Amino acid sequence: MKVAALIVAGGRGERAGDKIPKQYKPLLGCPLMAWSVAAFANAGVGQIVVACAPEHADLCRAATADGPAVQIIDGGATRTATVRAGLAAIADADVILVHDAARPGLTKEMVRALVAEIERGAVAVAPALSVPDTLRRADANGRIVEDVSREGVMRMQTPQAFRADVLRAAYAALPAAQSMTDDIAVVRAGGAEAKLIPGDAKLMKLTYPEDFAMLERMLGGERITCVGHGVDAHRFGDGEFVTLCGVRIPHNKGLVGHSDADAGWHALVDAILGALGEGDIGAHFPPSDPKWKGADSERFLRHAATLAERAGARIVHVDVTLLCERPKIGPHRDAMRTRTAEVLGLPLSRVSVKATTTERMGFLGREEGLAAQATATVERPA
Repeated sequence: MKVAALIVAGGRGERAGDKIPKQYKPLLGCPLMAWSVAAFANAGVGQIVVACAPEHADLCRAATADGPAVQIIDGGATRTATVRAGLAAIADADVILVHDAARPGLTKEMVRALVAEIERGAVAVAPALSVPDTLRRADANGRIVEDVSREGVMRMQTPQAFRADVLRAAYAALPAAQSMTDDIAVVRAGGAEAKLIPGDAKLMKLTYPEDFAMLERMLGGERITCVGHGVDAHRFGDGEFVTLCGVRIPHNKGLVGHSDADAGWHALVDAILGALGEGDIGAHFPPSDPKWKGADSERFLRHAATLAERAGARIVHVDVTLLCERPKIGPHRDAMRTRTAEVLGLPLSRVSVKATTTERMGFLGREEGLAAQATATVERPA
């Protein structure tokens, strides 16, 4: 039998709480979608089609670039429309598996088990898990209105496998405006019988930020905690303001530096790079390169955060200490924390900014410049 797989990746993944859809985020250092592509390829699936939102095509290509060959197509406005587009792209197959990109815990064994059921005569089959918890229905105010029997109730998973002609016929019969939550529902609406086989807890759908850490543990991914430290200093020169931790502060002097001389963020970038073992800020943004002259240090901080993400690491806490007599930091501290949290995608509670003086000692005490120290706590794959 010729087997093809369609990975549905058209969602925006907004509940996962990140700037990019969850299917392109890293899991143990590997893009989420790449896990499923590898599982299908290892199971011997001949054609793998990925249907994504048109505006995310570049993200999709990057996420699948290092793995087996895939065909990337534009998805539709709904899941059902996306599957229709995928079916049109699969020219010749006896069995079609449809899978959600947000379920990276797929194994080749699961793929082969599903295909084996089709080979034994099933026309539609899906993995599913029983519901162990007590079920109750509640109204909009959270009040319990009735008990729900959990007997025979199953939690559906993907991939779902189909005899190709049955799946195509079911979609052809489905009204164009109708949308279904999965493909078993589509074939059942068309009158076909579907079968369930035991699912796998690792096939959980990643929906919320905390789901990533949960699945990493289930996949046996060990993580270690690393702490990086950074230091930076800039002298004062002519000017009417200084920029610290992304906040412009009025002052009778400015800071001298090749970029915007944001010592707070420069120290923090070095701290993150240190935790990742990625050198220092000068190695990534050489002061000898004219393109960084006057650059906004937000670019440097976002670069460090991107490196962490690509390494499968999570920045969990940052702490910046500013050392100066003036300007006074206290009135601007909350704004600095807010800007730093925004750039790094951290809760405000995980960002610390504080200040101290040197009791008029040294170059800082003489107000010849200011300095910053920072630490970054990062969880990363071992």
